[in-house]
Amino acid sequence: MLARARGKADYRCNKAAIAATSAGREKKGFAVSKRLESKYKVNRRLGVNLWGRPKSPINKREYGPGQHGQRRKQKPSDFSVQLMAKQKLKFYYGNISEKQFRKYYEEATRRKGDTSENLIDLLERRLDAVVYRLKFALTPFAARQFVNHGHVTVNGRKVNISSFLVRDNDVIEVRERSKQLAMVLDSAQNAERDVPEYLEVDHRQMKGRFTRSPKLTDVPYPVTMEPNLVVEYYSR
Repeated sequence: MLARARGKADYRCNKAAIAATSAGREKKGFAVSKRLESKYKVNRRLGVNLWGRPKSPINKREYGPGQHGQRRKQKPSDFSVQLMAKQKLKFYYGNISEKQFRKYYEEATRRKGDTSENLIDLLERRLDAVVYRLKFALTPFAARQFVNHGHVTVNGRKVNISSFLVRDNDVIEVRERSKQLAMVLDSAQNAERDVPEYLEVDHRQMKGRFTRSPKLTDVPYPVTMEPNLVVEYYSR
């Protein structure tokens, strides 16, 4: 009984210490990330190079993380295949929360047309996704941080909400004071990927335009995405 009481007391103390540390970091201006795990572990868990980066460990270790990562895999169930398709799409856009991702599905269902195509259209209209596609940031995670820190304008107005949905013909531009940042210049010159056809960009002015709704075949995913399985997952 005494040991159990001490254990509970230690747990409460550790929990309070963690909360105090997080609060202190927020007061000092540090960004407290929601992700506590390495994003590259996601690659190994899903078995794909999700963002197409050359330094991803999946390029050398094509098995899951942890001591049981190399054990023999069983044939996945239909549910497992659908869940994997949902996780790939959700993580690709910087690990969108489950609650928000489901809202995208519900909105895609409400709209006219093919639900899976509508879902891709909504995800590609996120401001952080557009910033990433325009090559103003190297990764979706960097693009989200770039937007949140107020480096981007939409039609001349500063927008710092990464989930902001861009409309057709909206002009997205890096703010004047941010155009010479090393990360922006490095990303614009990066040859790993190209700007898709549904966007126009001028890297000299660091300005781009969202021209039209993208189709699944227009989006340059490094891996195969199956939004139809995502629809099946949520419509069970």
